[in-house]
Amino acid sequence: MPSRKKVQNTHIGSRLRELHGALLDIVVTMNRPQRDEVLIKEAGIPLDRALFPLLVFVERFGPIGVVELADRVGRDYTTVSRQVAKLESLGLVERQGSEADRRVRQAAITARGKAMTDLVDAARERIGRAIFATWDSREFDELVRLMRKFADALQRDPPLVSKANQTSRSGG
Repeated sequence: MPSRKKVQNTHIGSRLRELHGALLDIVVTMNRPQRDEVLIKEAGIPLDRALFPLLVFVERFGPIGVVELADRVGRDYTTVSRQVAKLESLGLVERQGSEADRRVRQAAITARGKAMTDLVDAARERIGRAIFATWDSREFDELVRLMRKFADALQRDPPLVSKANQTSRSGG
């Protein structure tokens, strides 16, 4: 019967720097403008690179307020507001009142915007299949499971651990 013990803290400590390095590599790669340009080209869509992540986020998380959208993409609220207006002028999103607070205007995907993100999803799948071509299904399934577990843990408020707590926990 497999052990149900949690991973030992010493093992975690020795590998956290390596995990952090891998995450930084992923974030840096995913945030490169060239990556969005490749995806836009592969999808065959006529969209400015600066608008691309906003359209995807509105489709995934919308309807969404501009303040929350700006927070998610790490941009200034006023810049995102102008860019959402541009997406609206292209017929890709529409602004609507919030169900919870009518003073808040939210961006929602339109049918035309959804058709565009469907093309992006298909392109992303083609690129992903090429990346994972040499992985067996168990490896891929395990990556998906662990990434979801990690993402869920990150989204919760992280525990605050002071040095005093660490010392008392370790018996020192």
